[in-house]
Amino acid sequence: MYPIKSGACLCGAVQFEVEGDFDAFYLCHCQYCQKDTGSAHAANLFSATATLRWLSGLDKVNTFTLPSTRHQKSFCTVCGSALPTLQEQGNLLVVPAGSLNQAIDIRPTAHLFLASKASWEHDLQQVTMYSHLPE
Repeated sequence: MYPIKSGACLCGAVQFEVEGDFDAFYLCHCQYCQKDTGSAHAANLFSATATLRWLSGLDKVNTFTLPSTRHQKSFCTVCGSALPTLQEQGNLLVVPAGSLNQAIDIRPTAHLFLASKASWEHDLQQVTMYSHLPE
């Protein structure tokens, strides 16, 4: 029996399950992922064998494919949260790590496209850290 992970968007309109193992966990720093996330990188889990099952809200899932690229992003049309995407070829499931409800046991496999990383993404361990929003 394969492990099952549940996930959802921020507003809860879209709920899903992923059954199976993840093959890789990539932190992608490409310019497309920076635009997708509004952050320094995307954190996506990849699987060629896992199965995606939408539990609710499939009608609220939209998938955008950047023209002339293989870059895709699925998201909730209500809250904008990133959601799993089954790549056009249909054989690669990409799951945003933050969309899962449970902790995952796979550590990041690699950083990708470091040549495109954000100019401010360096020496971050030296930046002041808080466990909550500072007052």
